[in-house]
Amino acid sequence: MTTLPAGLDAALEKFLTQAVAPAAERVDAEACFPDATIRAFLASGLAGLVSARESGGAGGTLRDASQVVERIARSCGSTAMIVAMHYCGAQVIGALANDTAKRAIAEGKWLTTLAFSEAGSRSHFWAPTSSATRDTDSIVLDARKSWVTSANHAHVYVWSSRPVAAEGFSSLWLVDRDTHGIAASANFEGLGLRGNDSCPVTAINARIPQDRILGEDGKGADVMLDMVLPTFSVLNASAAAGLMAGAIERTIFHMGATRFEHLDHAVKQLPTARAYLARMQIKRDLVAALLNDTLAALENPGDTTMLRVLEVKAAAGEAATEVTDLAMRVCGGAAFRKQGGVERYFRDARAMTVMAPTTDQLYDFIGRALCGIDLFA
Repeated sequence: MTTLPAGLDAALEKFLTQAVAPAAERVDAEACFPDATIRAFLASGLAGLVSARESGGAGGTLRDASQVVERIARSCGSTAMIVAMHYCGAQVIGALANDTAKRAIAEGKWLTTLAFSEAGSRSHFWAPTSSATRDTDSIVLDARKSWVTSANHAHVYVWSSRPVAAEGFSSLWLVDRDTHGIAASANFEGLGLRGNDSCPVTAINARIPQDRILGEDGKGADVMLDMVLPTFSVLNASAAAGLMAGAIERTIFHMGATRFEHLDHAVKQLPTARAYLARMQIKRDLVAALLNDTLAALENPGDTTMLRVLEVKAAAGEAATEVTDLAMRVCGGAAFRKQGGVERYFRDARAMTVMAPTTDQLYDFIGRALCGIDLFA
């Protein structure tokens, strides 16, 4: 366990107990964005965790952000994913945006997210098919974004397009959600992560200032792969680790509270149930170890750093689906009646694995890396 920047440990605990946990069941049941929870997040100082101190942020690390996302996911997977995507966008804004935008993110004035995934390129997020064209002093965006977390609630998107004029896969832009011509679809109604407002977003002749470019024209893929991919993979894995921890906690409670009255003993006295619980804990601990190793590799880059980045999301996603499946098995009919929230973790874990790059895409990347083949050729 790391120590967060000064004052944020208490802020995180207050946020978890007063905002996240009380709303988690309703957010899932009603498939509603956790408005009050996210307002509390923006006001808590946690929104500026990864922003630089000179911009008004906390100057925290990816390891700090991993801890925050993991602890949120123990109670609410939807909120954890909203926060994870905010940190991904905040990192790009902190590195490449103007001072006004950096300060707005650092001070919790804006919620941000990534607008990368597209119907045309699917899980190949680094190669958008949407366009950005120059018209006098403006950039005109046209796009069909397939999934954008916090689509109807983020203040700004970190947006990808094909380059305006340069060679390369993509360029990145800072786009206000209320830009004329930008439209998000209705609220998300899905199997899991039901409150994360992950919806398609379209741009039709949407005009933004030319100075909203983030980095250089044509260099967006470099930012996506060198900066965003490691952050997203780590935070997605952190959320998966939190879901596993939450499912284990609820399984332990069920095993102690549920009794066979005719035998006068609890479920925890069954060797088979304890064996399933042991398997769950081992899987969760293996992911925690890989997550820590990945963070260490990013802090001290070497030959295996990219391999760890690719492995950690895939491993965490697979482990979370297995652990939550075992939780459903141990908790039996109570879980299927939605008692104790176990099946919510089951659904959220599955939804998390399809976020690009998907687990199957990551397996291909890992195989390419091991065989010495260019990952993104």
